[in-house]
Amino acid sequence: MALAHSDLQYTVEEYLELERASEERHFYVDGYIFDMAGESPEHGTICSNLNAQINLQLRGTRCRVFSKDTKIRSGPARSDTKKGLYSYPDLVIVCGEMKFHDQRRDVLVNPSVIIEVLSDSTEAFDRGAKFLRYQNWNPTLTDYLLISQARPVIDHFVRQGGAWIYTIYQGLEQRVHITSVDCMLHLSEVYERIEFSTQPEDQPPEQKPLTQ
Repeated sequence: MALAHSDLQYTVEEYLELERASEERHFYVDGYIFDMAGESPEHGTICSNLNAQINLQLRGTRCRVFSKDTKIRSGPARSDTKKGLYSYPDLVIVCGEMKFHDQRRDVLVNPSVIIEVLSDSTEAFDRGAKFLRYQNWNPTLTDYLLISQARPVIDHFVRQGGAWIYTIYQGLEQRVHITSVDCMLHLSEVYERIEFSTQPEDQPPEQKPLTQ
């Protein structure tokens, strides 16, 4: 997780005012503003590959994909509070009417699918506190995917009723079907132009429930 922008605490309203005037991106957690970590070439390549795959498959549907610059609110609707998470997922898919935090229409509140490309500095947060906020505050979210940079592995969490079903896909021959938006991710295409230092042994997907 990145370092705090300052030791001061800000309300959501103050954060959004600063963020909208800034040339840099920052995320917000319960009053604190954090600098966004820079991305590696591998991170940028994977995001571009994902965007190309998904955008092509969503043509002609009610869903659309956004990358990197779309803020997501995971917290109360009020702006005078210091509670909440405002984040910039690597990719967001939203289906149907887009709903926003306010009239500026730059903070989305109804994501359908969120995809994060993991890095050493953000992995623990992406797997832990951030995912918990998404579960609790974004009821429209049906799928959460975590993409490894270091090896061809995708973790896929699917909301089914009151539980989340977890499947891990390992190996370039694997495919991930995001059923809710009818998109198929081929790991060989997700990781196109990515060179790995070591190639892990391929294993079949494992599945188990993850309750809230």
